[in-house]
Amino acid sequence: MPAALPNRISHGLSDSGGDPRQRLIVALDVSTAAAAQRIVAAVGDSVLTYKVGMQLYTAEGPRVARDLIAAGRRVFLDLKYHDIPNTVAGAVSEAAKLGVSMLTVHAAGSGKMLRAAVEAAAARPGLMVLAVTVLTSLDGYDLDKIGIRGSVEDSVVRLATIALANGCHGVVTSAREASTLRAELGNRFAIVTPGVRPAGTNAGDQVRIVTPAEAIASGASHIVVGRPITDAADPAAEARAILGQIS
Repeated sequence: MPAALPNRISHGLSDSGGDPRQRLIVALDVSTAAAAQRIVAAVGDSVLTYKVGMQLYTAEGPRVARDLIAAGRRVFLDLKYHDIPNTVAGAVSEAAKLGVSMLTVHAAGSGKMLRAAVEAAAARPGLMVLAVTVLTSLDGYDLDKIGIRGSVEDSVVRLATIALANGCHGVVTSAREASTLRAELGNRFAIVTPGVRPAGTNAGDQVRIVTPAEAIASGASHIVVGRPITDAADPAAEARAILGQIS
């Protein structure tokens, strides 16, 4: 299995020797292990890390993560844990046993929950706990409707501050907020940005989207790309093109 990612990273690629593959995560947003395996095979060595989210995990369970890890891939387990601290700690403990390299919790779960997740993750050195701030499908109107006042950026900064204060190793947010986070909170944490679409591709259900190059320039340490790669006629070629944009 490849070496685990470090607990703390800088804005640069201190652990990667400048290899852009360290920055790219491909989302396996499919319903079967067989479909996921076809994508991984088609992408080949262009990608090191794959996101296993709620759809695939619900359909196939932990076996899909185990199989990816056994095949030498890193797994970003994106289940967005959000529950009472004890329940989240138990879930994170099980994820650590799987051998995943990164996982997500909701920053809105409060400091106690975030701290419990970080403490549980310590059983696997190098496991990164990433706090989801504001989903990239939401905008200011959506936040206002659920009673959260202020701008999206205000919410992202507030939640990221709480997450980092409670030991999280990074956050998940749109690259549109990444530059502000870097300016206000520094470089010693990961920023993982979903909602990344190469120029000219369909935005899908994302609202706050950017191109791969824009994401990195804004301060993202990692980008998550799904359909533009997984639905491409040649997934490996598309992955290589994106790597070229973020080099």
